[in-house]
Amino acid sequence: MDRFDSDARLIFIHADMDAFFAAVEILDDPSLAGLPVIIGHPGPRGVVSTASYEARQFGVHSAMPSVEALRRCPTGVWRSPRGSRYQEISRQVMRVFEEFTPEVEPLSLDEAFLGIEGSLRLFGGAVTIAREVRTRVKQCTGLTVSVGVAPNKFLAKLASDMDKPDGLTVVDPDRIQQLLDPLPVQRLWGVGPRTAEILHHIGLKEVRHIRSAGLDLMIRQLGEGTGQHLWNLAHGVDDRTIASERDARSISTESTFSKDIQPGPKVEEFLRVAAEDVARSLREQQLRARTVRLKVRTGSFRTMNRSRTLSAPAQEPGPLYEAVISLFSDIDLKGEGIRLLGLGSGNLVPVSAPRQHGLFDDSAGSVREETVSRLLDESRRVSGGADLKRGRLIPGRPEPEETP
Repeated sequence: MDRFDSDARLIFIHADMDAFFAAVEILDDPSLAGLPVIIGHPGPRGVVSTASYEARQFGVHSAMPSVEALRRCPTGVWRSPRGSRYQEISRQVMRVFEEFTPEVEPLSLDEAFLGIEGSLRLFGGAVTIAREVRTRVKQCTGLTVSVGVAPNKFLAKLASDMDKPDGLTVVDPDRIQQLLDPLPVQRLWGVGPRTAEILHHIGLKEVRHIRSAGLDLMIRQLGEGTGQHLWNLAHGVDDRTIASERDARSISTESTFSKDIQPGPKVEEFLRVAAEDVARSLREQQLRARTVRLKVRTGSFRTMNRSRTLSAPAQEPGPLYEAVISLFSDIDLKGEGIRLLGLGSGNLVPVSAPRQHGLFDDSAGSVREETVSRLLDESRRVSGGADLKRGRLIPGRPEPEETP
């Protein structure tokens, strides 16, 4: 038994899969093991989604422009993102987390917080739970996960990044300040380039400097909200709890195009396929969406987001497509081309939840669409089954540069 297992203050775990997208590609193609694998598109407007640790040794990292990654790592092995495959493995990982606690808060496909206060006695302590989580993830997926254990969410997330890959770091509740004080201010959650620039300008480069500067100075420089937030984190204080409600989750897809596209058939075609992809994920997870969201980014990086509540929760592509096309019609592009399009679903509810149809819903059409979806889903589950597609999905979808 670890000495920390008896410490009831350790009630949070942050679990972060190691180079997740690249690891899945290596899992599916073991010949990539040991190579500098880069997930993304090497085109002039591409962006790196993630990279294996071998590629990271060349300085390649997520969100880096592909041209810079090519310059730094000319021997890199590039693979296009496979969103549906990553979602499949992600669901397996989240199910493992739920074996240990119902309090699971996914942050993305590859990381989540676990609230383990109610599981300590059942499993024998926080460190035992963390070790078992790592073991079960490896057994169920073949992949590794790095884990941080701490008294709060901020410290747990900080810890999970300290021993990557395949690491386990425990924050000693009695030595929090010794851990935080020498860290650069950029390690505080919420400190981006702009905030770091402000802090550096007034001589605050390490966490210890924030503590010695005083709360009043922080508030004068950054405002009450941000100043108080960073002051708390510098002292290891974070009172947030786990947000695990399913209706807070979302399912979405988006793509950046190799060349800006214009309103018309290409946009409609992309949104039809996006609606099909999101609807399939909803059906796989036995969920329906109350809300449809549209994201549009122009060539000048102007980003617009719109959303609409459906008359009835849906998991079929028809209602999603109709809503997002209506949202798109209200977008003012100001003559610009479209760099990125995204379709998302939110306010998710289980399929078992009561569903009230709108007065003018096309019930016959809904039944037809559900029947087609069921046939498509069944064909995908059959090994060697036909590659069936919904009739209205016309070939020729614009080639995406990036599909997170």
